[in-house]
Amino acid sequence: MAYSHRQTTLPSHIRPSSGFANNASASTQSSALQARINEKRVELENLKQLRDLSGGLAGQMQQLEEKLATLSNGTEAVAAVLGNWNNVLRAIHMASTKIPRPKENDDAEAPAAEEEIPLPQTLVRIPIQQAEAMQKEAEAALEAGE
Repeated sequence: MAYSHRQTTLPSHIRPSSGFANNASASTQSSALQARINEKRVELENLKQLRDLSGGLAGQMQQLEEKLATLSNGTEAVAAVLGNWNNVLRAIHMASTKIPRPKENDDAEAPAAEEEIPLPQTLVRIPIQQAEAMQKEAEAALEAGE
């Protein structure tokens, strides 16, 4: 069997014309790719900014957590002090009931005695210098701990 050689040329209306059509489609394809690459670059920059801002926000949240922990500790201390006020007022009342009353033997000396009513003795004495020194030591220890 012999095969005859057939002509495989296409008619001119089906054949692609010059390379202009191929260049036009290739250029539109490359410009579309370039536009997509540019969009992705912009998206990458936005994601980098988002990452940086998220890191800053995380740091601020951590600082807020530390401040809230300090505030919580302070609140507990205030609650303890307020819980003790009833006992303090009761002790003051007990001390004030033990104040010696002036004697009313002489009517002439009564006005002078009323002016000098003895006050109750001091219940608590707080040495100020010692408290200031302890506060400075606590601040120094806090700074050394950081």
